[in-house]
Amino acid sequence: MADVRNPTPEYLAFWRERHVCTLTTLRPDGTPHVVPVGVTYDPEAGVARVITGKGTRKVVNILAAGPEGARVAVCQMHKARWATLEGRATIRTEPEAVADAVGRYTERYERTPRPNPERIVIEIALDRALGNA
Repeated sequence: MADVRNPTPEYLAFWRERHVCTLTTLRPDGTPHVVPVGVTYDPEAGVARVITGKGTRKVVNILAAGPEGARVAVCQMHKARWATLEGRATIRTEPEAVADAVGRYTERYERTPRPNPERIVIEIALDRALGNA
């Protein structure tokens, strides 16, 4: 297991590469909802971020968990390498938080996302890192 705040250089390098990831949330009935997303990882803060629209199912699932947030996992893989980050997700709507997350996304994915006035940030306070990277 990797340390979320002090990952190995290989683990961190893998999270800096351009990969589509998955985000797993739980629906109110307890069934998993897994969708492709872009994820940025900030080990210094112990946080992963996903930008999305405020009306998406993933946001609904997180909000349904209550004010403490929801347990979620983000994962990426490439051939035999894989990495998963787990933690508690909350929703951020402040313009500065959204702008910061968009900047991080732009850097990692080497493209600026299309404008979206409904954009929010899923911020994941990380407590577990797994992988073979």
